[in-house]
Amino acid sequence: MRRILEICADSFESAKAAELGGADRLELCGSLLIGGVSPSIELFNLIKRNIDIKINVLIRPRFGDFLYTPYEFEIIKNEVRLFKEKGADGIVIGMLMPDGNLDVKRLKELKDIAGHMHITLHRAFDLCSDPFRALKEAKDLGFSSILTSGQKNKAIDGMALINQLQEEEKDIEIMAGSGMGEASVKTFLENTCINAFHMSGKKTLDSAMVYRKDGVNMGLPLMSEYELWQTDTAEVQKVRALIDGFNPKGR
Repeated sequence: MRRILEICADSFESAKAAELGGADRLELCGSLLIGGVSPSIELFNLIKRNIDIKINVLIRPRFGDFLYTPYEFEIIKNEVRLFKEKGADGIVIGMLMPDGNLDVKRLKELKDIAGHMHITLHRAFDLCSDPFRALKEAKDLGFSSILTSGQKNKAIDGMALINQLQEEEKDIEIMAGSGMGEASVKTFLENTCINAFHMSGKKTLDSAMVYRKDGVNMGLPLMSEYELWQTDTAEVQKVRALIDGFNPKGR
C-alpha cells in the first residue's frame, strides 16, 4: 500500500513545489497563515490547468470556530457545488454543534452534494468533544479521511490518540497533520500504524520589494508584510523518500 503525502498549499508556487516533490495530492486553501480558508476559483483553475496532481479543496468561509450561521452554510454548500463542477478531486470540510459534537445533519447535506468525491473531515475534529464518537459519525457519513493532530497543537504530541483512532477504525484514512516534517513523520512511521501524512513543507522567502513602508500593517501585526510562505520542494522530496523507503519490519 502506497503511503499518502498530502501538501497544504495556498499558492500556485506551493502547488508546483508539491508536485515536483512527489506529493500525492494537495489540500488547496487560501490564507494558510490563519489556518486556511476557501481558495479562489481562479487559483484552483490555474492549478488544474497547469499541474498534474489531485486537488482536494478546503471549504471554510472564514477564520475562527466551526459553528456556522445559516448564511455561512449557504456559502459552504455553494462552494462544494462550484468546486465539484470545476473538477476538484475532493473537498475538505468540518462543522460543529455548540456542544462540540459534529453537525451531522448539515455534514450529511454536504456529503450528498459532493457525491463520490473524496471527503476529508478537517481539524474541526480536533475541537470536537468526543473524538471516538466523531470517528464513528464520520465513517457512517461516508467520509474518506480525517485530518487530525490528535487534539493537540502539534500532531507529534497527539500521536497516541491518532494511532488509537486508526486502530479503532481501519476503513477510514486517519491523516496526521500539524507541525509535520521529516523528523516527526519518521517518528510516526516507527511507532504507529499511520500511513497518511499532511504537511505544508513551507520555507520563508523575502519579498522582492525594494521600497518598504515601515509601521503599516495590512493584516496581523505579528507578521512582516515582506515575508512569503511557500512550500519547499526539497522538504517534500525528503518526506516522500522517507515514507517510500520505510520498512516496518521489526517495529
